Amino acid sequence: MTLFGTAGIRGPVTDVTPALALDVGRAAGEPGATFVVGRDGRETGPALAAAMEAGLESAGADVYRLGQVPTPALAYASQGRRGVMITASHNPPTDNGIKLFADGVEYDRDAERAIEDAVAADDDGLATWELWGESGRLEILEEYRDSVADYVRYQFAASSGAEADTGRPLAGLSIAVDCGNGMGSVATPHVLERLGAEVVALNANVDGHFTARESKPTPETLTDFIEFMATDSSGAASRNAEFDLGLAHDGDADRLVVLGPDGEVIHEDTVLAVVAEHYVSESDAGDPVVVTTPNASARIDERVREAGGRVERVRLGALHEGIARERAQGDEDTAVVFAAEPWKHIHAAFGGWIDGVASAAVVAALVADAGSTDALRAPVTERPYRKVSVDCPDDAKPDVMSALETELPEAFPDTAVDTDYGVRLEFDDASWVLVRPSGTEPYVRIYAESETVDDLIADARTVVESAVDDAN
Repeated sequence: MTLFGTAGIRGPVTDVTPALALDVGRAAGEPGATFVVGRDGRETGPALAAAMEAGLESAGADVYRLGQVPTPALAYASQGRRGVMITASHNPPTDNGIKLFADGVEYDRDAERAIEDAVAADDDGLATWELWGESGRLEILEEYRDSVADYVRYQFAASSGAEADTGRPLAGLSIAVDCGNGMGSVATPHVLERLGAEVVALNANVDGHFTARESKPTPETLTDFIEFMATDSSGAASRNAEFDLGLAHDGDADRLVVLGPDGEVIHEDTVLAVVAEHYVSESDAGDPVVVTTPNASARIDERVREAGGRVERVRLGALHEGIARERAQGDEDTAVVFAAEPWKHIHAAFGGWIDGVASAAVVAALVADAGSTDALRAPVTERPYRKVSVDCPDDAKPDVMSALETELPEAFPDTAVDTDYGVRLEFDDASWVLVRPSGTEPYVRIYAESETVDDLIADARTVVESAVDDAN
């Protein structure tokens, strides 16, 4: 049985049912364990959370209910214990999901497979009646918001001058935040204001229908926010610098999208690159490491190398596993200072979870330090980037990818080849192409970044389509 994808269990509520939540809770719980359980604003959240709590308690675990919280706040609360978040993140309101944490870190593959095996075995998982767990309420939001703000104050105390000493490193910064009716509404504006920013929050009410826009923040779904950023205070359609930057979240506030003062969406890999460079530059480790994913741009490698660090990659959805691997393989000089895949960041010195709220505050502080978004991104070389999908039946994917491990390097000689997580080819000019199977849809994905990206995509697509045809 396969329940877990790259980001927990997720899907339509016809699949992610209270019965499934009950089964997962009974599989995850055990006598003596303590769990915190949170949920996002979706209409189906209360029923799924209640079923999860029943499963955990009947297996012997004690449960603290957090209510509606951002996923990073749930992860924060799971430190020293375990946690379950009921969320479908950026999926539509018809979906929901389950993410499990242990001591602030998402369950790894082994832990997920143990849950799957227990659910498949149909073992009721019940503890004897006298060992059933207890439940209670835990308020975590205020502590979490304070902790994020304190972390950013500490991070920028040395570089941001006198304002940092007063606890206001964002003083003078004007920020627009599109919370997208999601859980960022209860965290990000509060943190930014505590750090001294002037904040205008849009769609900052929690609404499980996501009536303002789709939950996933993209240039296509953020059109109203982009227009808002690009108009002046009278509503005239002329660009101005009323806001220093814009920030947007998904439904559970683990993702972050950054906009410049003119409403331009700054490429997610550029954001990743500048944050990674900051952490490497500030680290006193002899071997500072940034963990990212195969689809992340070479611009990240360039900025990290310039700052004196190195980049290591891990499969999508497994940043926590990459962090653990590098820590285990490194020596006393090695430190994982940052981990990220596009849109989602782990601030290793703060915690082991993806945290869009902390990212919002860190990016804002970097903009304040640099003086503008343009100055912050200026050192980053931004080449054209594209992603396309090629139809491929799920059962053909293994044969297709096996063939491409040979055929792609033959089609693109004189490239550095990495086949750990798909097939990634890197060129001498820092262009690259990645081909990998989708984990959720009948596609093979092609990612490419190059000054001649259309030609590179076209050439790679020819090789991929030929491999698919041969496999069929």
